[in-house]
Amino acid sequence: MMNILKGFIADFNTKADKSPDQVFALFNGEPITFATLKVESGALASELRDQGVQRGDRVAVMMRNSRLTLPVLLGIAMAGAVWVPINAQQKGDGLRYILEHSEPKLIVSDREFLSTIADCGSAITSEAIITIDGDQGHRSFEAILQNETDFVDAAPEAHDLFAIMYTSGTTGPPKGVLVTHGMLRLAGEAVRTLTAMGPADIFFVWEPFFHIGGAQLLVLPIIEDVTLAMVDRFSASRFWDQVRSSRATHIHYLGGILQILLKQPETPLDRQHSVRIAWGGGCPRDVWPKFRDRFGVEIRECYGMTEASSITTCNTEGVVGSVGKPLPWYTVTVEDDAGNPVANGDRGEIVVRSSLDGALLRGYLDNQQATEKALVNGALRTGDAGTLDAEGNLWFHGRMTDSVRCKGENVSAWEVEHVAAGHPAVEDCAMIGVAADVGEQDIKLFVKAKSDKAIDPEHLSRWLSERLASYQNPRYIAVVKEFERTPSQRIMKHLLSKDLHDCWDRLTARKQARA
Repeated sequence: MMNILKGFIADFNTKADKSPDQVFALFNGEPITFATLKVESGALASELRDQGVQRGDRVAVMMRNSRLTLPVLLGIAMAGAVWVPINAQQKGDGLRYILEHSEPKLIVSDREFLSTIADCGSAITSEAIITIDGDQGHRSFEAILQNETDFVDAAPEAHDLFAIMYTSGTTGPPKGVLVTHGMLRLAGEAVRTLTAMGPADIFFVWEPFFHIGGAQLLVLPIIEDVTLAMVDRFSASRFWDQVRSSRATHIHYLGGILQILLKQPETPLDRQHSVRIAWGGGCPRDVWPKFRDRFGVEIRECYGMTEASSITTCNTEGVVGSVGKPLPWYTVTVEDDAGNPVANGDRGEIVVRSSLDGALLRGYLDNQQATEKALVNGALRTGDAGTLDAEGNLWFHGRMTDSVRCKGENVSAWEVEHVAAGHPAVEDCAMIGVAADVGEQDIKLFVKAKSDKAIDPEHLSRWLSERLASYQNPRYIAVVKEFERTPSQRIMKHLLSKDLHDCWDRLTARKQARA
């Protein structure tokens, strides 16, 4: 096997010098060449050095996709600093935890998030913030780009830390996955295999870069002569017009994206596009043929997680519903609680091993307990349920642990319950996942009121919306008199009702208010 576990900044610099006018990406149709990107990334890297950011120091980034997303991320990487991506929907205690836990030396932020950062309760000062679009009292990236500076430093290598990417925990706060430069490069190589990409292909990019699904795209134009066609955000109504305009050959999906696109009215233009392949994770078995046949696009499903360089298995053979077979550098087994492989067709925990040193995470930031639980004798115990068939195809059956996959994000029950328990009327609470109209699951929250209090679900929902990201805010709220508990007083979640008619529904309430 060739050496594919290596850094990507050195190759970026080489390609920028050799083919400066080659287009790395388009943003809303505006081309960004390798030469422009190298200059802009170098300007930020120089500014970081001037501000005392050394190799290994952390720089948090809270911004939406924009024309300057790429130079921000590449500039941080050039400087050998460590990127801490923050979901643009984060707020309150969740945001404060990430900032306090990761201890960034600087934050790069869109101006719209300055008040959110200031209100979250962290110790971050205005002097430690660089804004993207300018703000009185803060340094701005736009001003930094006016500086004529060349950045020269040794490029980070495969083992150097690239990012700390926070994934939701299930029994505690989010865990910071230590992602190296080599892991991100390997994610790009996995995309190459999954998508059969080649020169002149165009990847439509709607996903935010703060998610591994977007971050892995950063290296594609470096390792192959492809172009990223970026837009500021996902829009179901504009999706295919944007795809046609960009002449994209590949589209990526997460969560309920395919279902959302299928809900759009059919038109004679449904097959009038250049897309060959839709690739990603989370395509339900029944949706697969519907999307394929309506839009004339090949579906290529995969399985993976941030801890294993994003993609572990690829379905390139069209086995509907399967997440495919392991990439050449991984082996996948399905095991019981004792660590023994189960028979084909039997359900167990998906366990990943690699022949490449560094393909799996080295650990979680300052969380030895979580690291030891995830990495056992060099193998990654994913916490996901799966089965293997006789042909070696993996079938994914969801999380074994206490989290919910909602709107493309893993939502920790611990995080939501921790916030909800802070409401003055709530004595105890529990969160579960229930069937969703679109996507993987919706969130149902059960709450028990304190003896002298009453809970109004609509009021509680508004209160939660001010303290949780939108994808974390429960759609359903059920008020209960008591919970059934184990002898150790844990709530027996498996007995909680998944009925959607015995609870308050936020979306139904919103529709009724508009009527």
